[in-house]
Amino acid sequence: MKRSGVLPPLATGLLALPGAAQAHLVTSGLGPFYDGALHLLLSPGDLLGLLAVALLAGLRGARAGRLTAIALPAAWLLAGLIGLTLPSLPDLTWLNITSILVLGILVAADARLPPSAVASLAAAYGGLHGLANGTALAAIGAGPSTLLGIVLTAQILALLTAAPVIPLRALRGQIVVRVAGSWVAAVGILMLGWLTQGTG
Repeated sequence: MKRSGVLPPLATGLLALPGAAQAHLVTSGLGPFYDGALHLLLSPGDLLGLLAVALLAGLRGARAGRLTAIALPAAWLLAGLIGLTLPSLPDLTWLNITSILVLGILVAADARLPPSAVASLAAAYGGLHGLANGTALAAIGAGPSTLLGIVLTAQILALLTAAPVIPLRALRGQIVVRVAGSWVAAVGILMLGWLTQGTG
């Protein structure tokens, strides 16, 4: 290839590079609340487990769904506010991915947990991710309004995911939900594999 043939693709590639990259927060230009909402929607590590815990709550009925809709955002918000005051946390990546895997397995297995146990799992998941979100937001100078965007988006997604699952009585519908749980578990295994390769 001639030297002159290399320059146009190289120049195009350099022009396509982003001006700034932000790993923990998407800047939408709509303000901190919507930046937080977009952060959750674009974070598979937070989103997959959230969907799994909501599916589990839906499988366990209306009471589990109601308790989860209260416990999940409350724990996420409280832990996030605590995280905003902390300078840093140890790396929780292993724990975050393991929580996704465990929740996916529980949905796939259609675990017969009482509503209070489902709500406790939701609170533990919300607390873990709220703490991680809070410290990450504090590190980039974001405040409580960004955290509130994350928490309210988490609550809305949990409600929208659990609500259609609760009335499912047909075996076909429940199988679809359990297959979704198995996919969450599979993604969790894949993420653990990537993490192992990256640290090994």
